[in-house]
Amino acid sequence: MLSLKDKVIVITGAKGLLGRSIVTALQSASAEVVCVDIAPGNEDKYYRVADTTSEEQVRALVQSIVKDFGRIDGWVNNAYPRTSDWGNKLEDIKMDSWRKNVDMHLNSYFMCCQIVLGQMKEQRQGALVNMSSIYGLVGPDFSIYEGTPMTMPAAYSAIKGGLVNLTRYLAAYFGPSQVRVNCVSPGGIFDNQPEPFVQQYEKKVPLRRLGKPADIAPGVAFLLSDDASYISGHNLVIDGGWTAI
Repeated sequence: MLSLKDKVIVITGAKGLLGRSIVTALQSASAEVVCVDIAPGNEDKYYRVADTTSEEQVRALVQSIVKDFGRIDGWVNNAYPRTSDWGNKLEDIKMDSWRKNVDMHLNSYFMCCQIVLGQMKEQRQGALVNMSSIYGLVGPDFSIYEGTPMTMPAAYSAIKGGLVNLTRYLAAYFGPSQVRVNCVSPGGIFDNQPEPFVQQYEKKVPLRRLGKPADIAPGVAFLLSDDASYISGHNLVIDGGWTAI
């Protein structure tokens, strides 16, 4: 049975749809899980309120966790910062919005990696997982959005594609320090989307269903565990076969 016993693991965006499930999986594997989110909560040793787009807050967060726990064994970049006009179609995207989203998401992941992996390098051990997406690997099938107000934001593909190769770069850079960096790319996750989208997505994906958060979380836990001690620079695709066809 997979074990993360005594490992101090930090997850950002811990209150989100995937975040909650990842936290449960990590706790079930006996990890000491530090939940980080921008949403207010009962702050204590295991719950921290922080804005992961703020370098000052992330540096203070890492220092505080190391002070309380002595180290950081694992980190999951799962936060999903975005602007209020995130769902605009391509022709309606303002350049200022594009820049803000790339800065808030891709650049904040880089900043978290730079700070956290620096700490892990000093420790000579650690594992980090970046959350990407199938749309960091393949182009979107816009037919699945027909009959709905939904679309796939253009910045999402650019950001998630960048994260996949940034993960490879970081794995190569920090490997000599015995620090592992991997990526998880989920397919579509059910979140009460419009019925036409659900039907059209499920018709295409080989397993004929949208994913559930519980489908994704075990893969994240595995990559943080010692069972994955020789896996680095890998992108684990969990998509029901979407990218296989």
